[in-house]
Amino acid sequence: MFEKFGEFDSFEEINEKARQLLAAEDTDAVRVLAQENGLEPEDAEDYITGESDRLCCTALMAAVGKLDLEEKDLKIAGVLKDWTYYVRDLCIEVDGMPEAVRKKAKTLAGCMAALLRFSFENKVQVSDKIVSITKVTNNGKEEKMRAPLYMGIPSRTDAAKIIIDYYMK
Repeated sequence: MFEKFGEFDSFEEINEKARQLLAAEDTDAVRVLAQENGLEPEDAEDYITGESDRLCCTALMAAVGKLDLEEKDLKIAGVLKDWTYYVRDLCIEVDGMPEAVRKKAKTLAGCMAALLRFSFENKVQVSDKIVSITKVTNNGKEEKMRAPLYMGIPSRTDAAKIIIDYYMK
C-alpha cells in the first residue's frame, strides 16, 4: 500500500498531488495515485479527460478508498468484515468521521485491535444449555461442543462507540 506516493492525510492532499501530476502531463502517475488510494479507475480517467475537476471529490471517497485497501491488505474476514462495514457506515453517519479515517495515524488494523481488545475483555459464558446441543466438526468428525464456552463480540452500539473513539480521538 502507498508504495509510490506514500500515504496522504486528507482528500485535499490527494487532489493536490493529482493536480501536480496532471499539470506535468503524467497521466500514468495519476492512475497509479488513484489505485494506491483505493479510488476507482474511472475516477482517474474522468479527471484526466477533464470530466471531473478533482481526482478525489470527497472526504468519504478518500476514507472508503483507504478502508478498501486496508481491508484487502489485512485479509479481513468473518466478524472483522462486519466491523469494517460498521466503519464505512459511520463514515456516512458521523460528521468528521471520513476525515478521521483518512488520517495517517489511524489504521483499520488499529481499529480492529481496539474491537478485539473489547471482545476479549468483555467475554461472557454461553449457557451450557446452548453449548450442549451445539455440534461442531473437529478433525473431520462431528461431535458435541464442550463447555464452558466464552464469547465476547461487541453489540453494534458498543462497536460504534469503540470505532468512533478510536478514529476521532
